[in-house]
Amino acid sequence: MKKVNTSSLLKMKQDKQKIAALTAYDASFAKLFDEQGVDVLLIGDSLGMVLQGADDTLGVTVADIAYHTRAVSRATQRAFVVADMPFMSYATQEQAFTNAASLMSAGANMVKLEGGTWLVDTIKALVERGVPVCGHLGLTPQSVHVFGGFKVQGRDDLQAEQILDHAKALERAGCQLLVLECVPVGLAEKISLALHIPVIGIGAGHKTDGQILVMHDMFGISANYMPKFSKNYLQQSGDVRQAVRDYIQEVQEGVFPSTEHSFN
Repeated sequence: MKKVNTSSLLKMKQDKQKIAALTAYDASFAKLFDEQGVDVLLIGDSLGMVLQGADDTLGVTVADIAYHTRAVSRATQRAFVVADMPFMSYATQEQAFTNAASLMSAGANMVKLEGGTWLVDTIKALVERGVPVCGHLGLTPQSVHVFGGFKVQGRDDLQAEQILDHAKALERAGCQLLVLECVPVGLAEKISLALHIPVIGIGAGHKTDGQILVMHDMFGISANYMPKFSKNYLQQSGDVRQAVRDYIQEVQEGVFPSTEHSFN
């Protein structure tokens, strides 16, 4: 199997071929996802909620992400491996350099940072030093207390324009991938069309270049709750491998997410 990389992800966008992504935290599920054909595996700080049982992602450490990145990367042959930079692990450029190096050394192919234009200089510096970067806009879970909860972002015109401006700035800074979370379908489509880099949606409708779900949500086994934007694929198939294949197929065909899994 040919390894997925930034060039092949960009070509998928150009060819209008949808990208299917999932979170992964251990070797067994990473291997299973990889074998079914998942394109991108994210070691998400979502592990704080789905593995550790916390109410948010803020307690996750770089050591936590590095541990799970090593496990996932060892079991992955084809999929592109992205590791989250946890809360306050990139507050300064020096912190970003040190912590990104730890995650890349653990086996990540790219690191993901939450935030807009304030990250431009850090992203430029990371890319210059050989670290590929994925941006994350919309509902950024590390800012949950600023938002006053897990709320849809970009519903009013001013905020929507700000998110679009942030997305363009992140691309200019050197981001090669963007995750867009919990924004209206129209805004997600506008951003996906405006950017040359692939845009991966979660709760952002079907007009993005691909989709990502937290694996526990996709299997309907999350400890806390099932988000509106997710779908229980295990319930409809009864088989873990088939559930993953169904998810990939529905993403590729544009069937998922449907209207019921999206925000207007």
